[in-house]
Amino acid sequence: MDLMGIELLFKGQNFLRILGGLWVSVRISLISVAISIGLGLLVGALMTLRRPVVRAITRVYLEIVRIMPQMVLLFIVYFGTTRAFGIHMEAELAAIIVFVFWGTAEMGDLVRSALISIPKHQYESAKALGLSRAQTYRYIILPQTLRRLLPLSINLITRMIKTTSLVMMVGIVEVLKVTQQIIEANRRTSPNAAFGMFAVVFVIYFLVCWPISMLSKKLEKRWSE
Repeated sequence: MDLMGIELLFKGQNFLRILGGLWVSVRISLISVAISIGLGLLVGALMTLRRPVVRAITRVYLEIVRIMPQMVLLFIVYFGTTRAFGIHMEAELAAIIVFVFWGTAEMGDLVRSALISIPKHQYESAKALGLSRAQTYRYIILPQTLRRLLPLSINLITRMIKTTSLVMMVGIVEVLKVTQQIIEANRRTSPNAAFGMFAVVFVIYFLVCWPISMLSKKLEKRWSE
């Protein structure tokens, strides 16, 4: 019976190559998320300031990220920067820059929402206790904000892992690119391999992202009680 190309997984080093491509996707995602969380905390705090200029700049930044497709941003950073400024940039670095640009805006908006959701009476109580503004944020506001943000930031990891499939367009050999290479190399002997191999990629993404998604939901449910 034709296995629709799934048998190619067990041919040579194909399975190890796919795992290597998966690691590339996960590595880009983890690095991007780690940087985005740090920068997102700063941007989110800026979004809550009552300064029209700062709020306008952060709003424009957020809208650009929401409107502009990640693919276009990736092409601008990788191809545009190289040609316009003559800067040699590795494809993986370009991908991380784009994902950090995107992730920082997303995380910043989450931080903003978390900060403004803290009841005003907690600020007033802290002031009544004689706490300074810095102490109020350190001991009262930030712990609650981080607790609310953790499930959402974990969910951002799954979104980035799935979006890393775009980086193949700039030559990064991630899991989807490896799969395409395997299909092309065996087109004559397994002409129907595309269905089976891409089904395998679907399962791999599911197995990676589903536990992370469940962890996010579990933490959100636990801390909302």
